[in-house]
Amino acid sequence: MRKTFSALAGLLIALASPVWAQDHSAVEPEETAPVLANHPYHEALREAFAQETDAGRRATLAANLRRWERMPAALGERYLLVNAAAFELTLWEGRREMGRWRVIVGTPRTPTPIFQAEVSGVIFNPWWEIPASIAAEGIAAMVRNRPAAARQRGYVYQNGRYRQRPGPGNALGLMKLVMPNPYSVFLHDTSNRTLFERDVRALSHGCIRVGDALGFATELLAARPDWNRARTDEVVESGRTTQIDLPESIPLYIGYFTAEPGSDGEMRYFEDIYGRDRSVSATRLIDRYPAEGEQECRS
Repeated sequence: MRKTFSALAGLLIALASPVWAQDHSAVEPEETAPVLANHPYHEALREAFAQETDAGRRATLAANLRRWERMPAALGERYLLVNAAAFELTLWEGRREMGRWRVIVGTPRTPTPIFQAEVSGVIFNPWWEIPASIAAEGIAAMVRNRPAAARQRGYVYQNGRYRQRPGPGNALGLMKLVMPNPYSVFLHDTSNRTLFERDVRALSHGCIRVGDALGFATELLAARPDWNRARTDEVVESGRTTQIDLPESIPLYIGYFTAEPGSDGEMRYFEDIYGRDRSVSATRLIDRYPAEGEQECRS
């Protein structure tokens, strides 16, 4: 019965995700006409692939071109893009990058899933609704056996679930995004901000922690005519849990790209922390993108 339930749950999550976000690492999809995303990164990858002669890098570029083909052709007028392999988050307006932030993503054992969500607002001073799997790692035992220590850290048991009160020690930090999704993965602040100094930031259970989270929230809410950093600081300093809605929801795309152009136009290559490049057939991908000067055979 448990296996049947797990299979059904996996199917429902897959059906809830757009095609580009579903995991294709185990079985390659049937060949379809490429979807050309209107994004400068996709264009830069195509140009780099046409000029690259190293076989390994051509395979990496081809794998990432394939990932961009699974992205929606129209990403939105304003949207967020997380690249888990680069540990970075970017805010875009059309084809213009408006901001960039460091992020922490899931470990190889608990990888951040690839999916799309709609962001409708920001919650300041959030409660942390602790997942049962994390509570079982020690928080539940602390609440039962060391209640004074649990209260000091803000842990409580209410209405059949473990929670952490808002405050500077809260695991979500001082803000999180309102972004419903079937994975219970969120973009949020953190109480341990020194971790952003690391180069490799695959450290979480799957959620995405954002560096300079209050600056990021301010930039996101700048779509409201009355919002600025002073307003952000005022709400945070009140200590009250407060939700501020965006004028319009914006898409968030959580992707995994091991090659991406930098600000200087040079291609950047990232470690394949989740081992997903190795699961893609390099031969099929390279055949799909002829090198510069080659002619693609069409019947």
